[in-house]
Amino acid sequence: MKNLNRPRRLRRCQLSVPGSSEKMMRKAAGLDVDYVFLDLEDAVAPNKKKEARGMVVEALNTLDFGRTTRCVRINDTGTPYCHGDIIEVVTGARENLDVIMLPKPLAPADLLFVDKLLSQLEADLGLTKKIGLECLIEEVEAMIAVNEIAAATPRLEALIFGVGDYSASQGIPFAEIEGKGEYPADIWHYQRHRLIMACRANGLDAVDGPFPDFSDSDQYRTECRRAQILGAVGKWAIHPNQVAIAQETFSPSRDEVDRARAIKALYDEAMANGLGAVTYEGKMIDVAVVRLLENTLEKADLIEKGM
Repeated sequence: MKNLNRPRRLRRCQLSVPGSSEKMMRKAAGLDVDYVFLDLEDAVAPNKKKEARGMVVEALNTLDFGRTTRCVRINDTGTPYCHGDIIEVVTGARENLDVIMLPKPLAPADLLFVDKLLSQLEADLGLTKKIGLECLIEEVEAMIAVNEIAAATPRLEALIFGVGDYSASQGIPFAEIEGKGEYPADIWHYQRHRLIMACRANGLDAVDGPFPDFSDSDQYRTECRRAQILGAVGKWAIHPNQVAIAQETFSPSRDEVDRARAIKALYDEAMANGLGAVTYEGKMIDVAVVRLLENTLEKADLIEKGM
């Protein structure tokens, strides 16, 4: 069932930042990016994970992230770090934390564990806002259960296709991740399609995961466009030079927005006059076309509110 009350956030680009690097976290706070997640998982060595929690809390409490959504990627529920990550970060950052990102869930139970712990902390700390949850689909077990995971909890806001770990899980060669393999088409079409369908059915945002070669802007733009065409709202960036590409690709152009608004106004006028369809530039406009255009208008409104 769709959660119609969940917060609406811009996720055209989600920038990954190591939670153990004060320099990188400080730089990320000054970027004009929709969304930053401070990483306690893959970007932090095991012997530095507990120390990095305090560094992440300090960054959230002292850096001005402006309009940027502030997220922390914790370690997964199969590690000894997960509960400590949640307790220390939420207790320390409180309202300066917007979203928790959970990696490697295998089933809805993983999300429910995090959800319940967050609910207990919010109540105990008297937090004034609910912390969002999103998770990475990066194991074949999770992809098989993606519909159930998407419906696990009303706290869930987004699913992300974690292409790196997913490739390892399915046994896909590394060259394919960089778009330089031998597969004749988009190797990720099925996985993206399946994840995005689960998200749309449950009112969630679908986000495409990382592209490792941050020096290859052309291929990164291609991967952004492939995900955007299927209905994803954004893509990860692992380097600041990917941010502008993602945010441009996942934004409707001014011409697209102006055209959508003109057609919507014309259709609304026709409806008021008892007509079920109208002609615009020689093409029939009916309710199905307007429904498509409303996706563009929704994106445009969210971008304008977020700026």
